[in-house]
Amino acid sequence: MIDKSVERRPAQVFKGWRKVASAVALTTLAACSSAPKDDPNSQSGLDKLYADAKEDLSSGSYERAIKSLERIEGRAAGTVMGQQALLDLAWANFRSGERAAALAALDRFIKLNPSSPALDYALYLKGIVNFNEDLGLFGRIASQDISERDQQASRDALLAFKQVVEQFPDSKYAPDSGVRVDYITNTLAVYEVHVARYYYNRAAYVAAANRAQQAVAEFQYAPATEEALFLMMRSYDKLGLKPLRDDAERVLQKNFPNSIYLSDATGGRKKSWWRFW
Repeated sequence: MIDKSVERRPAQVFKGWRKVASAVALTTLAACSSAPKDDPNSQSGLDKLYADAKEDLSSGSYERAIKSLERIEGRAAGTVMGQQALLDLAWANFRSGERAAALAALDRFIKLNPSSPALDYALYLKGIVNFNEDLGLFGRIASQDISERDQQASRDALLAFKQVVEQFPDSKYAPDSGVRVDYITNTLAVYEVHVARYYYNRAAYVAAANRAQQAVAEFQYAPATEEALFLMMRSYDKLGLKPLRDDAERVLQKNFPNSIYLSDATGGRKKSWWRFW
């Protein structure tokens, strides 16, 4: 199962940045003793602003936190504090339901900080934001077939989670990302089969065969591949393409020797794999 406990904002992604900020503040004060104490752009002013934003995040006052974090991002651009604020900004937007703003903040972070020690978290959070679009975690699959929805967000989430697993195998976010990769892969395969079935039921056999073939090629290890092969076999049969039909049947027999589709001459549909959960 997907570990919900991993899905949280780290209290502090960049360890020790406060010590660095304090050192910079002391240096600045020593060099510019005449600077106004209430200067909002001073290090002490930024520290106070971030402390207020963090308190707002903890209390769930996301709109107020967003305003503070946006100001910090602009004033502390290029600093460790600015990076931390940008990640917090993405989280606050995500929690307040502003998916587009959250993704925009994460894309800025990834583009501007390709070597950041928090890049794994940024990619993971990007996957989470897309994964939770509209349906929430796990999509309430008991009552709604997410395989029948537009899957672009799922593909974006899959890409982000794959990056975490492949680029940061030792990251604390890698295990949960791996589970999500498997889940989304299976879901996308089901979606392709759903579309292929739609075309087949409407006698659009060329489209059905092509969509089923796409599912097999892209998601060859997913459970839904079984039905995809069957749809290919039936579509080619309807089109009178016997060699292609025989090839699809041969692959189906080899990979799923006990398939219900081989024993059911009427082609009865198998229950969706995820409904067994």
